[in-house]
Amino acid sequence: MPSSADGEPNNAIAEYLKLSKATAGKWRARFIERRIAALYGDVPPGESRTIDDERVAQLLIKTTPRTQHADSATHWSVRSVAAETRISKSSVAQYFQIFGLQPHRSEGFKLSADPFFVEKLCDVVGLYVSPPDNDALVVLVDEESQC
Repeated sequence: MPSSADGEPNNAIAEYLKLSKATAGKWRARFIERRIAALYGDVPPGESRTIDDERVAQLLIKTTPRTQHADSATHWSVRSVAAETRISKSSVAQYFQIFGLQPHRSEGFKLSADPFFVEKLCDVVGLYVSPPDNDALVVLVDEESQC
């Protein structure tokens, strides 16, 4: 693998990683300027988010009750959540994956009665999605012995 540490030019690195020469050059310049921290934390290029944090929180709150309606099915599906929240099916599926939610499963899905569940969930998932620059240790303690 070509490496800038070995003096390889940007075009060789770009070709190997299937990037443009401009992108390889930009990453190299960022690294030279700010070292490893420069390669983390930047918002990737592309469209900006269309679903704000409030709507994501509503999606999470919506899927935590045990049933969606007394006279309806007992489990949420991607389609039913998408219809209820007016968020696309693909986005709902993506948020389910990001937050590790599986509301369609009757076994293994535990509900939290904590009124700050969504805030705590976002904080914990945030540590995994965007860890702090320096070393961090995440410790989970659950008072339920069967978990």
